[in-house]
Amino acid sequence: MVRLLGAIAIAASSALSFAAAAQSLPPELTGAWAATGLPESALSVVVEEVDGQRLIGVNPQQPRNPASVMKLVTTFSALDSLGPAYVWRTQLLVEPGTTRLPDGSLSGPLYLRASGDPEFQLEDLWSLLRELRVRGVRRIPELIVDRSIFGPVAIDPGAFDNDPSRPYNASPDAWMVGLGAVRLLFTPDRDARQWRVVMDPPLPGVRVDGVPKWSDAVCPGSPVVSTEPFITPSGGVSMRVTGTAAGSCGEFTVYRLALPQPAHAEATFKLMWQEQGGTLTGRIRQGQVPPDAVLFASHDSPPLGDVVRRINKLSNNVMARSLLLTLGANHERGPATVASGGQAVSAILAARGLNFPELVLDNGSGLSRDGRISADSLSRLLGSAWKSAVMPEFVSSLAISGTDGTVRRRLRDPSAQGMAHLKTGSLRDVRAMAGYVLANSGKRYLVVSVVNDEKAQSVNAFNDQLIAWIAAR
Repeated sequence: MVRLLGAIAIAASSALSFAAAAQSLPPELTGAWAATGLPESALSVVVEEVDGQRLIGVNPQQPRNPASVMKLVTTFSALDSLGPAYVWRTQLLVEPGTTRLPDGSLSGPLYLRASGDPEFQLEDLWSLLRELRVRGVRRIPELIVDRSIFGPVAIDPGAFDNDPSRPYNASPDAWMVGLGAVRLLFTPDRDARQWRVVMDPPLPGVRVDGVPKWSDAVCPGSPVVSTEPFITPSGGVSMRVTGTAAGSCGEFTVYRLALPQPAHAEATFKLMWQEQGGTLTGRIRQGQVPPDAVLFASHDSPPLGDVVRRINKLSNNVMARSLLLTLGANHERGPATVASGGQAVSAILAARGLNFPELVLDNGSGLSRDGRISADSLSRLLGSAWKSAVMPEFVSSLAISGTDGTVRRRLRDPSAQGMAHLKTGSLRDVRAMAGYVLANSGKRYLVVSVVNDEKAQSVNAFNDQLIAWIAAR
């Protein structure tokens, strides 16, 4: 009996020793963390094998702002509940008895039922309108847009960082076209030593004023230009361009927000319908599709598995916001809101035994000062995703180290390149990273690193060394 108790005591002591060791950074990483100059209290790290054993657990329970790493919560919840093959369907409908008159006019209004499709692009609108033209429609007396799948979800694009023209600040909407952004194409005129700019689509009421200053310097990298939207005396929008760009950089493109989402979609509809030879004789207004409406044409989005890849690899905020609202729309009746989307996520996670009491999902994109989750909860999410039926789609949606997405310019050393699938996040006081790493041993590890500090921008080198350390195991 004494011998048995002694063995139990030794085993317990060994377990406690391992647990204590697993709470701290290994010697190979302590120097890298010290180089950041930040206190360890600002750091949360979890590293563990996908099937169990934890190697590192520094401040794992501390709720922190994960920035765009929060997209993992939204996208996994969507894949798990809706399935990778889920699509959004945007429909054109007419009232019963509506006919096409000899001159190509519809005898009644045309309805557009918005679905919240986050991936509805210019070419998708063109294709949908083409379906009208091949059916002989040339004149639309009125377009009624049904956005009722979402509630009042519009946001002020300038509220987060006072930069309302940047696409990452775009407001969600039930009917977005091209994410609500216009493309500014800058082309160098080397003979005149000046830049030319074209806006696509050339929306009525929106103009571009100014061009970047010309520089003869060697191209230092991707040109940086500033754009400020102003309301003109006539009520239009002026996009004022400033900055300097080297002609040697060649042609380049930036995307900017010029109009609110509804105005952007409606202006684009008018423009593209006109380009196809069509006429809108009446107005565009908001309303609801009658219950007995007849389907005229429709467009299906890419499957959710593809949409999630774009959200995570490129860290697209407005698409993530829209996805959260879609979860809300599928969770309960009535127009979706951020709140109903959050309730849907909580229910989906709870069904998997994932209860995160500290979670503050906010808008689902991570573009938030209020979002909170612990590294431990993120690690549990990653572990659950790894064992789920949607694991292939979820993992393949993450950026590949040194190869694509938000980590294409990082982790290019042969020892780490291609070895990790990661989601990164950054705000002015946040640097975060989470995902999966394949080690030399053939074992797969999950990793979470979240730093909240006003000097968090110094953490990328530490995170890169963390990935390299795991890959070398």
